[in-house]
Amino acid sequence: MKLGPALLLLGLAGLAGAGALLYTPDLDRAGLEAKYSSSPADFQQMAGLRLHLRDTGPRDAPAVILLHGFGASLHSWDGWAVVLSSHFRVIRFDLPGFGLTGPDPTGDYSDARSFQVLNAVMDRLGIAHATLIGNSLGGRIAWGFAAAYPQRVDKLVLVSPDGFASPGFAYGRKPDVPFLVRLLPFTLPRPLVRMNLAPAFGDPAALTEESLTRYRDLMLAPGVRRAMLARMEQVMLEPPEPELRRIRAPTLLVWGEADAMIPLRNAQDYLGAIPASRLVTFPGLGHLPQEEAPDRSLAPVLAFLES
Repeated sequence: MKLGPALLLLGLAGLAGAGALLYTPDLDRAGLEAKYSSSPADFQQMAGLRLHLRDTGPRDAPAVILLHGFGASLHSWDGWAVVLSSHFRVIRFDLPGFGLTGPDPTGDYSDARSFQVLNAVMDRLGIAHATLIGNSLGGRIAWGFAAAYPQRVDKLVLVSPDGFASPGFAYGRKPDVPFLVRLLPFTLPRPLVRMNLAPAFGDPAALTEESLTRYRDLMLAPGVRRAMLARMEQVMLEPPEPELRRIRAPTLLVWGEADAMIPLRNAQDYLGAIPASRLVTFPGLGHLPQEEAPDRSLAPVLAFLES
């Protein structure tokens, strides 16, 4: 998901104006791990992190690595992972600064650090090369890694990927994070989370109470909100076309036609820059097709992976 500072600013400003800006403490880590991890084996030490990671499917099958978006977690891929694990070795993990992985002790949330972590995951698990599937922020990490380490990427699936400049994120400079957004570590009312998540769905009714609770709970994991703020502060976009042109992996772009976070028109920028790329779109779906309609959105992805 792409939880932008503009939406956070709007929500926090409204709450402040209404006099309802309430302090929200972090939740207990042990309780969150009991609720949102499948076993103690989900946690592995690598790249200086205690990484929350799941590794499912046949160990001798081709590997697929799933990278979630901003503010999300490995659970974003639940609907796809079950099916993919019947055909592939599926690895997904909470990116540093999110979910049960939590803050990166280095304090570095750059794309280069993400590449370091991804390389460490592959090395530790004995995966020489894999298909990368990334959504939003995870899409930007996926295509950046494919450009930097082409020998490690077989195929690339980009689900509403981030990377081109947008309001608040200009090329060549870090964004100005407004004061009210800096209140995120101190408050996170449930209506504010709903306000930010609902536009990620073509049909806001597809945002279930269970999903809303999970997103909010994991944002309230110790240190995660400060890490989210740090990542916002460290964003430094450069024109992506030179890197995109270096990608040699066959690439499938996946986009919900009702995406209100990263509009469908951005797909043409990627198609024009990535040499071996094609696009599949889904009428009525938003920024999180893997959550909103997992079976429907996975079908062309599975065909692409098996081709």
